[in-house]
Amino acid sequence: MAGLALVLLVLSPAVGQPAPTVPEPDSYRMDAYRAPTPATLKGATVIDTAEAERLWRARSALFVDVMPRDVKPANLPPGTIWRDKKREHLPGSAWLPNVGYGALNAETDAYFRRGLDELSQGRRDAALVFYCQTECWMSWNAAKRALDYGYANVIWYPGGSDGWAKAGLPLEIATPRG
Repeated sequence: MAGLALVLLVLSPAVGQPAPTVPEPDSYRMDAYRAPTPATLKGATVIDTAEAERLWRARSALFVDVMPRDVKPANLPPGTIWRDKKREHLPGSAWLPNVGYGALNAETDAYFRRGLDELSQGRRDAALVFYCQTECWMSWNAAKRALDYGYANVIWYPGGSDGWAKAGLPLEIATPRG
């Protein structure tokens, strides 16, 4: 039995060992969006929950929630009741759903561009914090896309709404921005 314990100890990763790093891709993540993310995003500032809270309390950045939203299927039988999933996010955030996919159709791309332009009041230097959930590529993709659109003060918060909630910080019910 002691031999088995020794073998398990040797084969198990060390306690407290950092998780393997995920390399930053050159382009957008196209699938498997709920997976470990890189620790970096070239051109953006990456923040933790403490820094997100500091920016939020100081009201020194605009928070952009990019959590996807299920779309009501067009072919539901008559009389079928459809209920949107409730989304809780950081208070005061703008929810721009479905803009974090790897490829956007023309309508979603225009929606994202318009939303960012309205939120930033046309200022390309406005501080924009993008988030979704922990281990979600949607926010990474959206932040990268904002950089590609020419925004200069892009901030990525990989902890997302669940990291925020885990820290005991408040959430509010989100409503998608039109």
